[in-house]
Amino acid sequence: MGAESNDSFDFQSVFLTGIPGLEALHGWLSIPFLTMYIVATVGNSLIMAAVKADSALHEPMYLFLSMLAITEVGVSVSTLPTVMGILWFDFRQINFDGCLAQMFFIHTFSCMESGVLLAMSYDRFVAIYNPLRYTAILTLPRIISMGLSITLKSVLFMAPLPILLRQLPYCHTNVLSHSYCLHSDLIQLPCADTKLNSILGLSIVLASFGLDSLLIVVSYILILYTVLGIASGEGRRKALNTCVSHICAVLVYYVPMIGVSVMHRAAKHASPLAHTLMSSIYLIVPPVLNPIIYSVKTKPIQQGIATLFSCKKELL
Repeated sequence: MGAESNDSFDFQSVFLTGIPGLEALHGWLSIPFLTMYIVATVGNSLIMAAVKADSALHEPMYLFLSMLAITEVGVSVSTLPTVMGILWFDFRQINFDGCLAQMFFIHTFSCMESGVLLAMSYDRFVAIYNPLRYTAILTLPRIISMGLSITLKSVLFMAPLPILLRQLPYCHTNVLSHSYCLHSDLIQLPCADTKLNSILGLSIVLASFGLDSLLIVVSYILILYTVLGIASGEGRRKALNTCVSHICAVLVYYVPMIGVSVMHRAAKHASPLAHTLMSSIYLIVPPVLNPIIYSVKTKPIQQGIATLFSCKKELL
């Protein structure tokens, strides 16, 4: 399956890998994977529809939640074709340009998700620090501008990655270690110096995910400082309770990411199955859990979804 030419133009396709050691169970494994994709897509779509349909949810917090739902649907849709293609039909081969496109969309939507989580932490800080001017500060035009800025930043950060990879010569092997295309995987394939690609990739990680996570921590330090200044215990409890869903979303997103990074650098000799499962958890699980977290912990979202279904029943 190796590419025999050193010319990148002749490097037509790559081969993806299923779940190592469990190839015979791919048919059965497709059931939980498909279930997670359905839950992620339907759950996030319901949140978007509820926010759009219910005027009571046209508040900054829920508009940012809709942005988060969009990014999570994007991540799920980006990985679904190749993952299910392997599990159902053992389709492992993918066109090289198609692989680069998938890599771009996976990383772009992941970067957008990180940016939206940062915006949501700023939203929580404003809501607690200055509740009387909350909607005056986070106006609809400002929220739209923040969303567009996050999208533009993510696209500009990730666009050079496939362009630079496309220019390199390839030889030896063209087999990736996952069921989808990631930059950390593709960068192992060229038979030329990839130092520039590695430096650029690390710079993007630090400038996006690293900076976002640092600013989220700073936001919560400021939130905690503000909450401790509230006189009543009940007031402190209510203020912190508004942050619970977002804290869960941040943990669900960043803990698997840190796990993937640690395994990639400190546990290179771990079984391929462990690496595959950790990467799958990072990409597939957050879009599944976040709609559930927000639906369970946020009563206005519950009411919005209930209203959405009641309207549909009336139409029928």
